[in-house]
Amino acid sequence: MRLLLLSVTGELSLTEDLVGDVTIPPYAILSHTWGADTEEVTFEDLVNGTGKDKPGYKKIRFCGEQARQHNLQYFWVDTCCINKTNLPELSRAINSMFRWYQNATRCYVYLSDISSPAIGTNDELTSRLWESNFRKSRWFTRGWTLQELLAPSSVEFFSQDGKRLGDKGSLKQQIHEITGVDHSALQGTPLSQFSVDQRLSWIERRQTKLGEDKAYSLLGILDVQMPLLYGEGGENAFKRLLETIEKGKECVQHLRLTDPRDDKKRIEESKGGLLEGSYCWILKHSDFQQWRNDQQMPLLWIKGDPGKGKTMLLCGIVNELKKSIANTGLLSYFFCQATDSRINNATAVLRGLVYLLIDQRPSLISHIRKKYDHAGKTLFEDANSWIALVEIFTNILQEPNLNSTYVIIDALDECETGLPQLLRLVVQCTSTCPHVKWIVSSRNMPHIEAELRPNDAQRLSLELNAEHVSRAVEIFINYKVSQLASIEQEQALQEKVQKEMHRKANGTFLWVALVFQELERVESWYILDVLEEIPAGLQQLYDRMMRQVQTLERRDPEFCCLVLSTTTLAYRPLHLLELGTLSGLPGQISNNVDNIVKIIGKCGSFLTIREGYVYFVHQSAKDYLEHQPAKDYLERPSVAIFPSGRASFHYNLFLRSIQAMTITLQRDMYKLYLPGISINSVQVPDPDPLAPLRYPCVYWANHLQEAYRSSILNQSDLMDGGEIHRFLQDYFLYWLEALSLIREISMGVLAINSLESCILANKSPKLHAFVYDTKRFTLHNRSVIEQAPLQLYLSALVFAPKKSIVRQHFQRHIPTWIQRKSEMQDNWSATLQTLEGHSDWVTSVAFSPDGKLVASASYDET
Repeated sequence: MRLLLLSVTGELSLTEDLVGDVTIPPYAILSHTWGADTEEVTFEDLVNGTGKDKPGYKKIRFCGEQARQHNLQYFWVDTCCINKTNLPELSRAINSMFRWYQNATRCYVYLSDISSPAIGTNDELTSRLWESNFRKSRWFTRGWTLQELLAPSSVEFFSQDGKRLGDKGSLKQQIHEITGVDHSALQGTPLSQFSVDQRLSWIERRQTKLGEDKAYSLLGILDVQMPLLYGEGGENAFKRLLETIEKGKECVQHLRLTDPRDDKKRIEESKGGLLEGSYCWILKHSDFQQWRNDQQMPLLWIKGDPGKGKTMLLCGIVNELKKSIANTGLLSYFFCQATDSRINNATAVLRGLVYLLIDQRPSLISHIRKKYDHAGKTLFEDANSWIALVEIFTNILQEPNLNSTYVIIDALDECETGLPQLLRLVVQCTSTCPHVKWIVSSRNMPHIEAELRPNDAQRLSLELNAEHVSRAVEIFINYKVSQLASIEQEQALQEKVQKEMHRKANGTFLWVALVFQELERVESWYILDVLEEIPAGLQQLYDRMMRQVQTLERRDPEFCCLVLSTTTLAYRPLHLLELGTLSGLPGQISNNVDNIVKIIGKCGSFLTIREGYVYFVHQSAKDYLEHQPAKDYLERPSVAIFPSGRASFHYNLFLRSIQAMTITLQRDMYKLYLPGISINSVQVPDPDPLAPLRYPCVYWANHLQEAYRSSILNQSDLMDGGEIHRFLQDYFLYWLEALSLIREISMGVLAINSLESCILANKSPKLHAFVYDTKRFTLHNRSVIEQAPLQLYLSALVFAPKKSIVRQHFQRHIPTWIQRKSEMQDNWSATLQTLEGHSDWVTSVAFSPDGKLVASASYDET
């Protein structure tokens, strides 16, 4: 970007091209309509010191003089600040222009066809005439001026003689009526909140000199980037623009693993809501203030023991930062949860952070598209996804035009896969991207402390701020007491409850939340007695909850242990229907969601239900059930819920998964009928027959592998003709169809790999051959199955090798109307999988020495 400077002698000069890390000074910007090309002052004119006699020179001087009145030394005008003979520069400028207008301190609109009213003429006739001329101004009919209206925060309108007519605020009603642009868009609401169709409608009545420019002028408004191809014509330019938008939508859908905003909302609801008084103390804390204001302090690490309120503290900080940066900066955050396999690994953290950044600034998707257009969704899923995402993430953070940017990661200790590399990335980014501010939280753990070296992080220990935490807990207690329906009219009793809770809470939010769950079920006259029985300390409270479970009536302890063991070993939170399928509860309970909810309610407050999914109330609750020691071995919680051992229960989960799938899976689960129907056109039926099977379909092989590793597996299951062999022979295609419908084919490939590793070829030759063939079949047809589930029974079978075991075994599924089949080879070729992505000849291929990686190079320069 080059800027203009108007000297005191009236001479115009250009700055150097301000690129890279150069700080761009405050500047004004001109919006106008172009005259004939010969009338406008060009870049060459300024370089050569000519052009002063051109009509367009007047408006450039106007802009410079107006900027000087507002104490702005620099200004920008599109006619002469871009070297239009340099096509790469022109392309960069057009793709950046919306942002240049957006970042301008002031935007002056020069209306060359409007005269200002004569001084002292305020009569109604003159006013109506002026407004009529304003509405007819050519400026409102041109394509490029739309972004010049929307992008800047300050837009002022001037007549041809330089008199101020008003601004975007004072004239918003007239501008709305002239342009059809929503009031809120004129007042600064982010354009991403308006649909693409809405934004396209704003330019319908506008024109540009070149047909392509009508599409190109929308790049900033739609927040997309694409190369300029002058000569392609307006129709083709619009077609490319819409294709770029659709491709971007598809890319974001594949990137999205979770929406951290939804996770935040769920966490707040599960913890009883976010109280401002419980977190506002940290906003005034000296450590937080130093992190906020000191440019040399990019990282704040909040650490504390379980239940001290770290997550809710970060939820509050997110809310406050949102308010402070408004629409000027970016805020991205992620909440790790060890109990959910979707969000307990480093790759998931990066996907969530990148997703939120792109949602706020869609043009950042260009950093992903470079790789996504070649790799597709596998970019986010294959073994190299972490490497690719690190490059994408760092490139986004190094984007020179980012304003204030904040990144927050909660519960690092719950990142179970890839934590060391995630910590190294955080530390690396604090040095390479010092303009980005980071907050991370975790328990007090030495290995995290070792990575976040003293010079890299400002530390805020909740244990060292016990007074603040204790006061926040008191506020939480007082609020929860006021919500206790049984004593809402008894002021004296409320005060006694508050006093006792304050005494025992020990600054632990989680203890308070769990105790109130119990008090909500107690009559008012028993509340103080129950409160006296409840021990102080989180571990002691968990012990009491476990004893209560074990002393329930009749078979309820057994049922609760089945639920607790299932949720403990599950790789992600289970839906109520999935829990009914897997837990082994009697049919009268497992087939009725209300009865499952009743059993969960008896599980001593270890579990909570949100939107039909079952979660642990806190990671420490799961840790207690899995690892809590006891003097007496038989008193350990893990012994109570896994009497035969964890591996044995993994085996039970495997068997129940297989049983559930054999009962329910069949061809065309969703009654699609049409074999070519796209997965994007599939309507999920209500009720969804796959709802209870989503977890079993994805994770049955994982539980099998856990049982196999511990030698718990019944060996007959892995023999020819055993449980697994029979399942694959009868249900393999139905299982793949189900995986396609729930968009989990990639997990199916991993399941087959896990299964293959458990089978010995010399002991089970037929099963081993069948599993190998299923693997070849799935890899070969993966892209087809992902796009059209029912093609499993047509093209996937028809084009399989003649001696493919899967083809021979499921021949009956090929429709009879396919009478002539292609002559296929006998066996699978050496090709395991075809890798797509290059758009030109592949010129070089190399394998790593261990055979795990392959690299390719092409004339397409990738």
